[in-house]
Amino acid sequence: MICNDCPRHCGLERDENATGGVCSSPRLPRIARAAPHFGEEPCISGARGSGTVFFSGCNLRCVFCQNREISRGKVGKTVSVERLADIFLELRDTGVHNINLVTGSHYIPEIADALEIAKLDIPVAFNTSGYDSVSMLKRLEGLVQIYMPDMKYMSSEAARRYSAAGDYPEIAQAAIKEMYRQTGPFVLDEDDMLRSGVLIRHLILPENEQNSREVIDFVADNFPSDAVLFSLMSQFTPMPHTERYPELQGRVSVELNDRLCEYMAYKGIEYGFWQEPDSATDEMIPDFDLSGV
Repeated sequence: MICNDCPRHCGLERDENATGGVCSSPRLPRIARAAPHFGEEPCISGARGSGTVFFSGCNLRCVFCQNREISRGKVGKTVSVERLADIFLELRDTGVHNINLVTGSHYIPEIADALEIAKLDIPVAFNTSGYDSVSMLKRLEGLVQIYMPDMKYMSSEAARRYSAAGDYPEIAQAAIKEMYRQTGPFVLDEDDMLRSGVLIRHLILPENEQNSREVIDFVADNFPSDAVLFSLMSQFTPMPHTERYPELQGRVSVELNDRLCEYMAYKGIEYGFWQEPDSATDEMIPDFDLSGV
């Protein structure tokens, strides 16, 4: 099957042995872990955890990726659509607050089929890099209640340098607007758990302050202040294989984090989250050990 599902339009023949293209993924989903996860925002993780399915492969493959072990598509087990539906149900039965699908943009048709089989009675969150095709996102309408997109870049130069995707700003803006069209303003339940809506995330990159300011501008200028949640993350961790990027060898400073938090407030973003820079730790990266697969 020729694949043009994502904005890369690789045209790869994705069969059970596919290793080319950008995502390096077969047609059927490859999964590295399926288990309750407590490392998301409070309105997602809550007290019982988020039922998180980590898909292998990625159509963006950022040079600073903290999940490089799986984003390169080499770790994981391929499962059928029917087995994926069973995994969703097994996670639900552990008592988690939601089903959280991490980096599944290259498996949207199969995810949609599995969700239609499972008929879940808890919210489903689609946790993505933001580099998504609007036409594919429409396949998830009515099946996904929560979208958790990154908004990594408003700078085409940074997107090209770190993700080989100079069109990322335009693609992600269109994708996030489609997500919001589907869900409308966010809804919290009586326990402040997110039931539906869009939670936009942005990872601060060292020495890229202007990019972060422009991301905040995008959120503030395109959505009412009470319509979306915004998460400003300072958890950037220098990763191996980034020696060519000296600006990515440090961590986010307290001063940079404070300036951007102040800018969020200045732009009127009232509903959301931010981190302290010392929260950056390798302990936030789960073990991709095929748990639950």
